[in-house]
Amino acid sequence: MHIDIEPAGALVGAGLAASEIEGDSAVHGAHAHPANCANCQASLAGQFCHACGQRAHLHGSLLHLGEELLHGILHFDAKAWRTLPMLVARPGQLTRRYVDGQRARFVSPLALFLFMIFLMFFVVSWVSQDSGNSNGGAGSATADKVVTKAQAKMEKVLAKSVSQLAKAEATLAMAKANNQDVAEAQSGRDQAQEEVAAGKQALKELKAASEEPAAKAGEAASESGPTSYWDSADVDTGWPAADAALKHALANPELTIYKLKNAASKYSFLLVPISLPFLWLMFFWRRGITMYDHAVFVLYSLSFMALLVVPLALLERAGMNRAAMLLLCFIPPVHMFMQLRGTYRLGVMSALWRTVALLFVSGTVFLLYLLLILVLSMH
Repeated sequence: MHIDIEPAGALVGAGLAASEIEGDSAVHGAHAHPANCANCQASLAGQFCHACGQRAHLHGSLLHLGEELLHGILHFDAKAWRTLPMLVARPGQLTRRYVDGQRARFVSPLALFLFMIFLMFFVVSWVSQDSGNSNGGAGSATADKVVTKAQAKMEKVLAKSVSQLAKAEATLAMAKANNQDVAEAQSGRDQAQEEVAAGKQALKELKAASEEPAAKAGEAASESGPTSYWDSADVDTGWPAADAALKHALANPELTIYKLKNAASKYSFLLVPISLPFLWLMFFWRRGITMYDHAVFVLYSLSFMALLVVPLALLERAGMNRAAMLLLCFIPPVHMFMQLRGTYRLGVMSALWRTVALLFVSGTVFLLYLLLILVLSMH
């Protein structure tokens, strides 16, 4: 019987190769590449899955977990190292390239915005906490200052109310002497008397608060301050919820600041939809510019501003307030100009007037944002 030697040899060779691979997998099981992706089960043809991008070789040791931790902290991400320098030095080019579709090389504007907001509030909170701890027992002194300041403010308000009462009484006396209708003058005098009475009561409560223990002084100043006076204040914005929030904020300034600090990070995303209509108004007559372009611009711009707050907070903590103020006045306009010119391919004058407009828009957006989060934090 004739035996074909070549096919037999091939079969033997394949068997030996299979046994070698199996033996190698047995010895180095952790380093063997599987035939299918562990994530999506697609057939593997290299070090990465062509379907989902996951590595073919998966580590399964505690040592590798530590390696991934160090890699995450120290190496960060290649996209981030490309994105951050451009965000600082060439923001217009970064925004334009992302809008044009070069997205695999850069961190997405939304992801960067969320990270920078987290970083900003973390650093600001840490700096504020550290500042409070370094003052040691300054809490009572701060509370005393709050009460004293509130007293001085209330005394000015009371003096003004007394002056208005004197004028109202003179008006009433004149109306009586001239045999005129005294109803309106009487009403004005009564209202002035009520304001004086409210001011005296508030001042009395503040003086009582100054005699309480220092731990309760700050709370007493916010709750027993000029609340009685501001309860009668007339606030009319045309938006009832905003009126109530503003009235409460005026009556309780310390509590308002506390609420704003807590709500600012939670509602920071609202800055984007508030900003978009204003930015659209600067370019609505130009073709080829979409709301998506504006959204990318706003997200990258806000990311930079959040990043800028970090060194400013550190400078302020170090007592370099003047340097922080100079940077705050100089850097944002320059950055806005560079980003506008590069993103929308503008000339110098076109970018310049839009920068001035954008500075005013930023102030308006910030005030609307504060008002909105104040209303939301009231509920």
